[in-house]
Amino acid sequence: MSLSEQLQDIVSSLKGFGPIIWLSFAFCGLLVAELLVRNNSAGRARQWLAGLSLVAIVVAGWWAVLLPTRGFLFLRLLFVDSQAIFFQVLIALGAALVVGFEWSMSQGFTSPPTSPLTQTKGVEVRATRLPIEWYSLLVAMVLGLFLMTMSVNLLSIYLSIELVSICSYLLTALTADRSASEGGIKYLLFGAVSSAVMLYGMSLLYGMTGTLDITADAFGVGLSQNESAVVAVAGLLTLAGLLFKLSGVPFHIWTPDAYQAAPVPVAAFFSVGPKAAALLVIMRIATTLPIDPADGGASLLALQTPLAVLALAGIVLGNLSALWQTDAKRLLAYSTIAQAGFVLVGVVALNETGFEAATFYVGTYLFISLAAFFLIDLLARQNGGSLTISQYAGLGASQPLLSVALTVVMLALTGLPPTVGFTAKLLSFSALYDAWQQSGNSWLLALFVLGLLNAIISLVYYLKIPFLLFFRPRAAESTATVQPLPRLAVWLSLGLVVPIILLFLKPDYLLQLISGW
Repeated sequence: MSLSEQLQDIVSSLKGFGPIIWLSFAFCGLLVAELLVRNNSAGRARQWLAGLSLVAIVVAGWWAVLLPTRGFLFLRLLFVDSQAIFFQVLIALGAALVVGFEWSMSQGFTSPPTSPLTQTKGVEVRATRLPIEWYSLLVAMVLGLFLMTMSVNLLSIYLSIELVSICSYLLTALTADRSASEGGIKYLLFGAVSSAVMLYGMSLLYGMTGTLDITADAFGVGLSQNESAVVAVAGLLTLAGLLFKLSGVPFHIWTPDAYQAAPVPVAAFFSVGPKAAALLVIMRIATTLPIDPADGGASLLALQTPLAVLALAGIVLGNLSALWQTDAKRLLAYSTIAQAGFVLVGVVALNETGFEAATFYVGTYLFISLAAFFLIDLLARQNGGSLTISQYAGLGASQPLLSVALTVVMLALTGLPPTVGFTAKLLSFSALYDAWQQSGNSWLLALFVLGLLNAIISLVYYLKIPFLLFFRPRAAESTATVQPLPRLAVWLSLGLVVPIILLFLKPDYLLQLISGW
């Protein structure tokens, strides 16, 4: 391609790059706005920055839907298709909901932003208010996630993941207390290790194919000419950074400490945004191999058994570890690890049905996970902000609506009707069962049986909080300060329960969007 053709391609690519440019300017604008409003009252400054952030995120999501350009951008570094747009809308929706919830919860907050309320090592953990700098960091993280959904080049994949990771480290350690610093450092260290492993895997893939473009014909041909074991190892090493974002085994160790250290809105977004983008990139990489190469080399099935083992390990480790938790955020963190394993169930099928099931799972998990984090934060206000599970006892009588909503959400996380969590698991395991019938791979059968068994085991810890809410009296000696519940946060949290029920009754609404957009 000549220089003039390259310049023409870059200029034409700008038409499909609008949301990224918009988010870049929004990030810079928020940095300037922070300086301009810093002298105002804390409530006024937060109101302005929350509003600007919300506008930036909503416009980016809407712009992505209205993009006039589809196809490759910037010399095949990025690719815009219906899948990328769907995941961008999910990410923008999640970020907008988190901003709205955080702003509402910050109104009338009784503790200063820098007070060291969060403690560690089995000591009571309380909600912590975020400083105003978090808005610009969230927008930058959304920018990185948008780039992840469009990346089809190993270089752009790595750079976008690192942008998301840097923002994640800063958001985790943003509050001024010791546990936040410890959580941020642990997150950084594990992130550095996973990035190094991922780069090594990418170098192996480049050496085998001679190209960084995972959509190029030479990439699939080069991989198919190598041994299956070699390709599987290189592929799994490359997936390290993506499994890190997905909270997948064995790169899941950071999750409990980071979630406990981060304020609830940040942990809530960690549970949905990075996982959605990581899932799309995993699906793109998983389909770079031919299904049945004629020369007897590596095929797509080379990744099936390793992915099945990782999915099963995530489900088992996440569920068993969650059984012993005494803090609500740590419980949801281990739940996230288990849910990452369930998300991979659809990917393990390595067919279109499985990929659609995994996409449906992530699309519904957005509502389920955000509702879970929002509701435990709201109910924590009724016991002085404590997120210790035992402190939720007896709150069902004083907050019946929120308690019933949280029970519905926990049933959805378990995968029971009448919630969309049941539908998501049904679709994923149905695709897995079909894949086992076609391949006869015993690991797929093990994942099918043990995965369903673990869904039943998860009832023990998912229903722990609802049991305490309704069937245990509140401690008589409790002197916790009951804080007023912000009306917007309450209605926002209750509103998230509506699609959890509605999509169980009418899953075609989302399935048609996934398959036909």
